[in-house]
Amino acid sequence: MVGLLRRLVDLGRSDDDIEAGELRAAAQTHGGTPATGHVDRQVITVAGSIASVTLRPRATVPALVAEVYDGSATVQLVWLGRRRIRGIDPGAYLKATGLLCHPGAVPTIYNPAYELVPRHEH
Repeated sequence: MVGLLRRLVDLGRSDDDIEAGELRAAAQTHGGTPATGHVDRQVITVAGSIASVTLRPRATVPALVAEVYDGSATVQLVWLGRRRIRGIDPGAYLKATGLLCHPGAVPTIYNPAYELVPRHEH
């Protein structure tokens, strides 16, 4: 009955809105805070789904970049000197903590501490 009622309420919302709401709820469950509204040089914990993973090859140091969406905004997680990290793949869900900065107006955490976690805890 609860599932049917939820579906009826969700009829007026788009799939993206529903997904964002679920991600915000999951982030709160895992101790994450919304990625929006934080000032530069503040330690935060975000929890969300990895939207994309790219390798930025540099002449000196490679950088693995994961874009994490928490239902409110996207934060870039950058691991310097890494080409690959097992489990850091698109669609994976993680919790990451680190110093937030905004180079070029993009919220970014360099070399965050992270933990792969299940999206839904029962």
